[in-house]
Amino acid sequence: MIKSDYLIIGSGIAGLSLALKASKCGSISLVTKRKMFDSSTGRAQGGIACVMDKSDSFEEHIHDTIVSGAGLCDEKMVEKMVVEAPERIKELMWFGVKFTKRDDSNSRFDLGMEGGHSKRRILHAGDVTGNEIEQVLISNISKHENVTVYENCSAIDLILDGNKVCRGAYVFDNENNKIEIFQAKITVLATGGSGKTYLYTSNPDVATGDGVAMAYRAGADISNMEFVQFHPTCLYNSEAKSFLISEAVRGEGAVLRLKNGEPFMDKYSPQKELAPRDIVARAIDSELKSRRENFVYLDITSKSRGFLMKRFPNIYAKCLEYGMDMAKDMIPVVPAAHFFCGGVAIDENGKTGVDNLYAVGETACSGVHGANRLASNSLLEGIVYADRIYKDSLQFLKKEFPKIQGSFGKYNNFSGKSRSIYMQEWEEIRRITWNYLGIIRSDGKLLKAKKRIDILKNEIDQYFNNTPITVDNIELRNIACIADLVVRSAMLRKESRGLHYNTDYPSMLPDAKDTIVNRQNA
Repeated sequence: MIKSDYLIIGSGIAGLSLALKASKCGSISLVTKRKMFDSSTGRAQGGIACVMDKSDSFEEHIHDTIVSGAGLCDEKMVEKMVVEAPERIKELMWFGVKFTKRDDSNSRFDLGMEGGHSKRRILHAGDVTGNEIEQVLISNISKHENVTVYENCSAIDLILDGNKVCRGAYVFDNENNKIEIFQAKITVLATGGSGKTYLYTSNPDVATGDGVAMAYRAGADISNMEFVQFHPTCLYNSEAKSFLISEAVRGEGAVLRLKNGEPFMDKYSPQKELAPRDIVARAIDSELKSRRENFVYLDITSKSRGFLMKRFPNIYAKCLEYGMDMAKDMIPVVPAAHFFCGGVAIDENGKTGVDNLYAVGETACSGVHGANRLASNSLLEGIVYADRIYKDSLQFLKKEFPKIQGSFGKYNNFSGKSRSIYMQEWEEIRRITWNYLGIIRSDGKLLKAKKRIDILKNEIDQYFNNTPITVDNIELRNIACIADLVVRSAMLRKESRGLHYNTDYPSMLPDAKDTIVNRQNA
């Protein structure tokens, strides 16, 4: 049994920044499924939204967030996030994060523009912002003796005592093929997103919804899982796995065009390419389906090669790798599953409905994103709520470790050798979500998805309970759980709002309500 004051599961911006703060007050076990760097944070290109210029204001950032959220944002939570943003940015810079400055100034930031924003307020580090943040935070983690990092360890399930209080987690050591019990006074789920539930996604392979699935099985409420954000512009190339063309490219003037070169976004929004992501993704999806084509083009050839190489060095180099010069060639793009606005329901301090359990970042549903996340608010949410969890959790540090009855009996042959996974189930779930739970939905599609997911989920649960624990088995069980949560949530929403568009309910209801799914209403 491994004991610590905090058990933090996940190593993105939320988990790492929380670990750095909490290490001042207690011992930390930081568990991550692969290497520390393997998170969605490290892939974030665009940046982090924050009011940093005198021409901007908190009120305008709040307004843009709420408009993008299609009436479902918790306005109180949005205000808190936006107002606290500058202090959290200062902390990142104190850790060593270097955001790009303007050429004409050593003090003024080169603020980017992205869809849904009315002002330039995106702090960035070239076009590899997440990489810069992740590397800096990891470097700082290595300096803290109070933080013990457990790489290549996959959380299986949360440990609850007889009073349904979270006491830690069962964790599978991927390399040594054994299960460890991690006991903690405070457990935090910072496992990131669930994009691998879909066939095409911008997410890394680790994004299998582990935190949401574990919280659901522990009895927590799961909110708004129907709101799956599809990034409009993922590079369409069979060899380029999950590579995004950042929102910031459209912010700098890129135009979406059909194969014949015709622009089309003016038919869908007066904001054209700078409309919120749900509108842009639906527009592309509509054009592709009506024309039976596989991709559209993103055209930024109006900018010079020098500008593109400086502003988007990583994207420029990656496109060049695949034979495209952004300065003279249009880029083929297609929407891909990108971000879950829903997740484990939390309060303003990151608490879930399970005692001693917190959730943060994309794992959580804080209410700040509503029905559609405003671009570059995700990294911001991660650092703001990590700080809130840190401050709220201090009250639990004085408590003694209670005795728990940790047992491996619920898992079959945990030290046995790995058996081959049911790859057909893995593939089938992802095709069902892509075909029936994608950008455009209908009652018929949802019903078909529900029937098939029910069968698959039962098969996978039986498989999990009767075969040795492996990373593949853990992830398969979790994506089946996520698919079930998405379809159940989507069936509850009898309207079209934000990222959820149902052709049988094309209008938005006057009253905005969250969907809540839990084991009690399964």
